[in-house]
Amino acid sequence: MSEAFKKYIEPNQNKILWGCAAFIALYLVFGWGAQLLCNIIGVAYPAYVSIHAIESSPKADDTRWLIYWVTFAILSLIEHFSFFLCKVIPFYWLIKCAFLIWCMLPIPSNGSVLIYGRIVRPYFLKHHEAADRALDGVFDKVKETVGGFAKKTE
Repeated sequence: MSEAFKKYIEPNQNKILWGCAAFIALYLVFGWGAQLLCNIIGVAYPAYVSIHAIESSPKADDTRWLIYWVTFAILSLIEHFSFFLCKVIPFYWLIKCAFLIWCMLPIPSNGSVLIYGRIVRPYFLKHHEAADRALDGVFDKVKETVGGFAKKTE
């Protein structure tokens, strides 16, 4: 990097960062393809650091990113079944993007940790046995159906 470029960038890094954040925020409010940009922000960085977590020895970072993906999946399901929310709620994509960034912040009590600990985990612990039985029943029916289909084709 040239010295002239370094002299300009280094003292203005904070301004450049805030300018980029403001541009992204405005784009999420007024831009075409805001949903795509929001989902890229919510997936690209977490996917990249998840790969790093998988490849590293300590497993604490694996758990952290698994919790993020559980939170992301639940949000995606809610969003899918209430698709009208993005049309009704003003600044929906900006709010969702801010929420996802809060969920991936590198702090001990980020959004995904709080949501998992206070909502998802207690609900899971209360209902997982019934869910496991229901899933086992579904898998048994699928095996039975596929097995019957396989016998008919022989």
